[in-house]
Amino acid sequence: MTYREAVEFGTKCLTDAGVPDAALDAWYLLQMVCKIERSYYYVHGEEDITQDAQKEYEIAVQKRAEHIPLQYIIGEQEFMGLRFKVNFNVLIPRQDTETLVEQVLKIVKPGMKVLDLCTGSGCVLISVLKNAPELTGMGSDISKTALLVAKENAKLHEVDAEWVRSDLFDNITETFDVIMANPPYIPTGEILSLMPEVRDFEPENALDGGADGLDFYRKIAGQVKDYLNPGGYVYMEIGYDQGEAVSELMRNAGFTEVEVIKDLARNDRVVKGKGN
Repeated sequence: MTYREAVEFGTKCLTDAGVPDAALDAWYLLQMVCKIERSYYYVHGEEDITQDAQKEYEIAVQKRAEHIPLQYIIGEQEFMGLRFKVNFNVLIPRQDTETLVEQVLKIVKPGMKVLDLCTGSGCVLISVLKNAPELTGMGSDISKTALLVAKENAKLHEVDAEWVRSDLFDNITETFDVIMANPPYIPTGEILSLMPEVRDFEPENALDGGADGLDFYRKIAGQVKDYLNPGGYVYMEIGYDQGEAVSELMRNAGFTEVEVIKDLARNDRVVKGKGN
């Protein structure tokens, strides 16, 4: 099997399985297995791959045909221009969430302390600290296995942060200038309708936001002021249709300068609030 035939084989298998972007995924899997770049492929496309590589590639294609997310097979995902390790214990970082990081970077100043709730892979906190290194950062998550991934990513990017296992604020004892969160926000009844890559493989406890998707926002809004320094900010990622509801929760909790910020697709993506 040549490199070109391998991509054609992978594309057909993934197309038959109803996998989106079949040709692109087939290429990425070949790139992972053979450790080659596009330039090499274009020049050497008619050369044979090794038998071992062919077997490994066929196994990888079969996994993707079962709708296992490409990122879990490859083991990484790009976010804010950085490569983050991912596995089945953490949500796959998404471009939408870059809006959260970008907004926080607009207001942080040297010496500030930042907290990232529901940190998962650590991509939000690590991206903030990598771009604003004179901060002190803490990431928390209820999942012990997720924190292991976050710690590995922090080491990979040479970022110094504290990692705490906590159900929201349960084990948090400090106060912060900025608190960020990308909590579970999908309504329970909508999870079964998600694409299989998400529904069947990403951790449900990082997706399920309760009956209306707002359970975690209610908890955060009700407690966050106790952990926020005077004049501190809260930034939370939200679902595309949750801007009004989460803004109301923040205003009712006494926050000022409450604002809904849209992502590049012009969907509501982040709610910001300022403490007293």
